[in-house]
Amino acid sequence: MTTSFNVPGPDSEPAPARPGRKLGPIAGTVSSSHRAWLDPTRECYLTSGRTLSDLSHRVLLAKSKLSELLRGVGHYPRWEVIHRLATELDMPGWPLYRLWRQAALDAGKSRDWVDRSTEGTITVATARPGPPLEHGALRLMVEADYRRYAEAFLHGEHRDAVVEDVFAILWLSFDEALASPDTRRYAWNILRATVMAKAGHRDKRPVLGEAAFDTVALHTQTSKENQAAQLAESLELFTAISRLPDAQLDVVVLRHLCGFSPKKVSDLLGLPLAAVRSDERHAERFLDDTIGLPPQTGGRTP
Repeated sequence: MTTSFNVPGPDSEPAPARPGRKLGPIAGTVSSSHRAWLDPTRECYLTSGRTLSDLSHRVLLAKSKLSELLRGVGHYPRWEVIHRLATELDMPGWPLYRLWRQAALDAGKSRDWVDRSTEGTITVATARPGPPLEHGALRLMVEADYRRYAEAFLHGEHRDAVVEDVFAILWLSFDEALASPDTRRYAWNILRATVMAKAGHRDKRPVLGEAAFDTVALHTQTSKENQAAQLAESLELFTAISRLPDAQLDVVVLRHLCGFSPKKVSDLLGLPLAAVRSDERHAERFLDDTIGLPPQTGGRTP
């Protein structure tokens, strides 16, 4: 299921005054993977002080078509156009290309179309200049934990691809991340939005069913009969967990499926420890009325 990609962030500074008609909003039909690169591209344009008229001459695209591109209207854009726009807006090429390419494939474009669209910009598209030092440091600290969270909803290459997308999006918007009240919170919002956009949903809530196979409670059962019973209970529990409010769901997943301590969860979410404990208490009260929580894994991470 595809959902809108929208990352809560800091209050934006007023956009520089520019002549002409105000850029319209992103079309509601834009997919989450398309929006993953379109959102930071629009933000970069809006804070640049440039005008559509100015950019249209540099990007070699009619003003009306450039406006459509920045609203996600019309045909999916070819990479050479995005590359020229990124150059004018001083955006890093590699993370933008990664996200553009995935969105193109999700939109039904063939790999041949993607390759042909990259002709003439292949060096920029495939080069990997380093991200900001702070970005690399944050990734080193949280990447493994992000994978644990994503694994509760996605598996294998889908999980890995989502985590890679998270850090690509964060790279494109890292100035905003640094300007936000808490970089960890900003990054977590990107992770959550990206995971939820790719996760399966039922009744507009994320599906946690497959995570049952990764619970310690299931692995500690010795007989096949006990494993089957535990699996049935876990599936029922995860259905209840999926109905929790977003903040409580995250805390329960991190505490009871990933096995992280309250302090670790506080650090990952960029929230006060008291807020984490409060969310867990409210979640447990709801789940205790539904079905018992599974044993915690013992807090793998201090």
